[in-house]
Amino acid sequence: MPGIFGEDKICAVVAGRTAADAAGQLLRALRETRTVELRLDWLGSRSEIRKVLRWLAGKKGKRARSRATLIATCRRRVAGGKFAGSIKDQFEILQEAGRAGCAWLDIEIETAQKLSKREFAALKSEAKILISYHDFKRTPANLKRVTARLLRAGGAAIKIAAHAKDYRDTCRLLQLARANRRVVAIPMGEVGAAARILALRSGSALAYAPVEESTAPGQISLSAMKALYRADRIDRRTRVYGVIGNPVHHSLSPLMQNAAFEERHMDAVYVPFLVRDLRDFLGAIPEFGVLGFSVTIPHKQAILKHLDDCDPLAAAIGAVNTVVVRDGGKLFGYNTDYVGVLRALESQVALAGSSVLILGAGGAARAVAFALARAGAAVCICARRPANAKELARTLGGEAIARSKLRGEFFDAIVNATPVGMYPNANQSPLQSSELNCRLVFDLIYRPGRTRLLQLAERRGIETVSGVEMFLAQGMGQWEIWTGERAPEGVMRRAVVVALGEE
Repeated sequence: MPGIFGEDKICAVVAGRTAADAAGQLLRALRETRTVELRLDWLGSRSEIRKVLRWLAGKKGKRARSRATLIATCRRRVAGGKFAGSIKDQFEILQEAGRAGCAWLDIEIETAQKLSKREFAALKSEAKILISYHDFKRTPANLKRVTARLLRAGGAAIKIAAHAKDYRDTCRLLQLARANRRVVAIPMGEVGAAARILALRSGSALAYAPVEESTAPGQISLSAMKALYRADRIDRRTRVYGVIGNPVHHSLSPLMQNAAFEERHMDAVYVPFLVRDLRDFLGAIPEFGVLGFSVTIPHKQAILKHLDDCDPLAAAIGAVNTVVVRDGGKLFGYNTDYVGVLRALESQVALAGSSVLILGAGGAARAVAFALARAGAAVCICARRPANAKELARTLGGEAIARSKLRGEFFDAIVNATPVGMYPNANQSPLQSSELNCRLVFDLIYRPGRTRLLQLAERRGIETVSGVEMFLAQGMGQWEIWTGERAPEGVMRRAVVVALGEE
């Protein structure tokens, strides 16, 4: 159903430094959506603002005007914008924008409350008014009071954009939108990124996405919102899945899982949740409608105490990478890393009777260690915390080994189960070249595809295995647990391989 801003609820943000740049961004935006915000305050000067508005009012801009719902914004610095002029200057620019064909004028509450009734009426005669509020430091404690203040200003719709320090903040913001279809709710910051994707599901009148340059913390690009997350198709019936971790925005899991949903024509989406506190995220599951999620660093072990039940294998490993949310919000845990490591190594190494060194003792390392030990390998554990290495080795009947001893040992395989070398710290390696005394090196990290560790191994003529194979195998296992269907392996593999190849 069309919203108050028209058919397209994803609003492309055009933030050009020059009139030519802004016009170019606008035309590109119209390939993806019909709702566009023009950030006039980002233009370098008053003359550049006039140029883009003249272009918009003229014959060349007519086609763009006729195809789009345009929202003009000339935000002053007091509200987090770049416009350094006076309120009078801002008023004149917005009035000109309305005359140039912009259907909406976004006026921050700080300006709206200083305009005279005559000035406000003059702007309303040109276009509809969106009254906006921005707080880049926090989410206000009393959102109802903020909402009432905005509604009193007399616009046709209101927007509240606030920094969300946690998922409790994001939920409070999205609940505003659910109660009033004239509300645009925008959680800002890293934690708010997932909520930006899911905002339309919760009832927000718009979700913003930049064409090029981000204009607020946590924004997700227009191309990602449309092509990767298909956010314009999300509604209350959409099944929501995701990945939780810290860090998490480097993950290619959304690309892989969403490609599978698209291939099978499923009304489902998979999003990244930056999670610093598990209880905070778990409390937000009902608001977001999450039905399942992947678990990555550093939560694979900590999640266990929050589960209602757990697959026996995952319980034995002591780490979970997959959670299903069942009726009543009950959480059930699984571990698909176990299968992933076997698929990645079985064709490369005769595991029975082999000697394998595992770097790390966290959740991923535990899955690797259990898989290899049960396959008959003799497992050694080397970890930054010796006590953790000894505990894991004792559980498996393996051996803990100090890093200082590695130069004097030889292994059939070395497996890196630490995050050292993961994007964006791709120049790091958990071991030095002289410590790679083995036949094969397997790095669980899949991004980059050729980590620094694998490069060191290749220079010594050592066979290498990328983490891509394990990543794909565990991801397909997760998808099948959530959907009950066979995963489209070819589509998922192609999505990941193409993305890594482009890097």
